[in-house]
Amino acid sequence: MRTVYVSIGNSDDKLTQQRWHSYCVDVGLTITRYSKQFHGIWFSESSSPWQNACWCIEPWPHMVEQFKQSLSILAEKYQQDSIAWAEAETTFLTSRN
Repeated sequence: MRTVYVSIGNSDDKLTQQRWHSYCVDVGLTITRYSKQFHGIWFSESSSPWQNACWCIEPWPHMVEQFKQSLSILAEKYQQDSIAWAEAETTFLTSRN
């Protein structure tokens, strides 16, 4: 199992509210296309000075490179420097640990 967090932001205020919305929708659709399992999505608080979004997913293993490329294209489309792709190492804790 490969757990990945995909994060985007607009802390530099390059995107208007409408463009931020479109960016979130496009990233979300791309994540849906390439994800085997969806675990959740989080957004920064609406009154926060920064706009951020984070999805937790398990990508289809055979589509990871295509997935990353699609996200890179979206970063460029929305004039963003990058999209964060963070792979997590999962450890299941039990009462016996």
